[in-house]
Amino acid sequence: MIKMILLLTGLATMGLFSTIMQPSDDDMDNTCNLSWEHRLYAFGACCVIGIFLSIFGTIELWLTQYTAFALLYSLGTLTALAGTCFLRGPMSQVKKMFDKDRLISTIVLLVSIVLTIVCGAVLKIAILALLCVIIQSLAFIWYTLSYIPGARTAVKSCFSGLTGINCPC
Repeated sequence: MIKMILLLTGLATMGLFSTIMQPSDDDMDNTCNLSWEHRLYAFGACCVIGIFLSIFGTIELWLTQYTAFALLYSLGTLTALAGTCFLRGPMSQVKKMFDKDRLISTIVLLVSIVLTIVCGAVLKIAILALLCVIIQSLAFIWYTLSYIPGARTAVKSCFSGLTGINCPC
């Protein structure tokens, strides 16, 4: 989120944060010849496009176009997810996605994307497609939180504090 804000405000292009935010060479694939600044632009563009696709998909839901809803919303999630490949490189990102810390959230995310498409486009059952989108969104948030040190623990703690239920995940 910080990277997105910096990108949109133009601070990333001033070089003020480029050394702080740039991953080490060990963490990045060197298959891409883009500069760090251009990688941030590409990541930001994918996130913005993904958000717009998801919004357009949600609009299609209210117009009872379930196939368009399922496809646009899922495409939006995949586009935003693909944007992270610009930050690390595709191979490094795929390896990170299937780390033991992210394995369950990655699998739930990918399965929910497929189920959203199946429920909305093939079965045309709106309530199931909507349920899959909710699961998809929660899985995407949980997956994203795995990249922020201590974020999952903080969310679990807040959940436990608010509900009195210990989160087993």
